[in-house]
Amino acid sequence: MSIVILGGNECMERQYTNLCKKHGCKAKVFCKPCGDMKSRIGKPDLLILFTHTVSHKMVQCALANITDETTVIRSHTSSIASLQEILAGAMA
Repeated sequence: MSIVILGGNECMERQYTNLCKKHGCKAKVFCKPCGDMKSRIGKPDLLILFTHTVSHKMVQCALANITDETTVIRSHTSSIASLQEILAGAMA
């Protein structure tokens, strides 16, 4: 399963990636907007938006470029515990 995470804390990027890897998923994490984010998002199976720490511009860019098959989950908190809960629910 491929996952794209938008938002979150920069210092926790590696922890987000490692947790997804433990669940057998490949993750891309974008904490800050980058110029070619539109092309780097691709077609993930799951898009996780940490709404407290993501900009509206990043959300609009991501939602405009995903397919209908992509599941979008919004979470207000960007903690490891909330990501763990999201991944557990998505894998079930």
